Amino acid sequence: MSEASTDLTSLRVLIVGCGNIAGGFDLGRPSGYLPYTHAGAYSRDGRFNFAACVEPDDKRRSEFMASWGVPAGFRSIEEALGSGNQFDVLSICSPTDCHAHDLGMALRFRPKLIFCEKPLTTSAAETQRLVAECAQLNIPLAVNYTRRWDAEVLKLQADMQAGRWGELRSVVGYYNKGILNNGSHMVDLLHLLVGPMDVVKVGKPIEDFFANDPTVPVWLEGHQGVPVLLACGHAEDYAIFELQLVFSAGVLTMEEGGLFWRERRALASETFKGYRTLDAGVRRAGQYPSAMLKAVDNIYRAIKQGDPLASTGESALAAQCVCEQIKQNARQDAQDI
Repeated sequence: MSEASTDLTSLRVLIVGCGNIAGGFDLGRPSGYLPYTHAGAYSRDGRFNFAACVEPDDKRRSEFMASWGVPAGFRSIEEALGSGNQFDVLSICSPTDCHAHDLGMALRFRPKLIFCEKPLTTSAAETQRLVAECAQLNIPLAVNYTRRWDAEVLKLQADMQAGRWGELRSVVGYYNKGILNNGSHMVDLLHLLVGPMDVVKVGKPIEDFFANDPTVPVWLEGHQGVPVLLACGHAEDYAIFELQLVFSAGVLTMEEGGLFWRERRALASETFKGYRTLDAGVRRAGQYPSAMLKAVDNIYRAIKQGDPLASTGESALAAQCVCEQIKQNARQDAQDI
């Protein structure tokens, strides 16, 4: 932990769940890395006091505490609540099935902010209830749709609004591992870039990882009828999360989840007179690796200065409602066959 984490301005953090996104993805990485986890980001930032963790698996909890220098550990969030310890920030990193319970318990701490992994819960109705409870108690709720803190994505949003790529003609996204689990990341990103979308048609669901969360191909429609197509990979093959945006001035592709971006611009064809084509393009590194540091900085500033959160319970709920509609439409289509 940084020495800055012990000063009077530091925020006491409780992490609930000690798996990969809590800290595991960052273990064993070389010094100087950009963190992908809650523990890694809090530790690197230096303005947070990593005070305690919750994990029912004793071995995993003790290993997590040793790896991150966490002074206190509890088997359950109820045990943490009963300890009388106070925390400024609660990070919910438990499995999605546990989120509704853990978020409900987190509110009893009356923290200054809750930072929850996505999706918030397994149902939009449950998510709506908890978002409303957070609002009623005036507890800010941040949700880890990480690309809302990706500087490359935010620049693209600004460029699109300024018309620097011309008119948006169509969008194709590629994802796998569940319409809610990973698909909600894509829908949330599209809400940021494209805006509200209607579900036009769903395809045949693919059971590629979660029993109750299939990967579903879908045709969506954005503002002024812009077609948005979500195509599917299969989680057993490899991870895929990519987005291609076709503009009047060229094509921009987010690759490897935002680790890289590929730009191709329109220009006069050297082969076919009077036609325009796309150039060979350039592939450049993105800024996704900095997103978790941007997230905890946003959290700190939201608490200390009242800055708005980039990713909220409300924006997460909007994405989940679309994903739930897609799942319902897919089930209905299957019944009609």
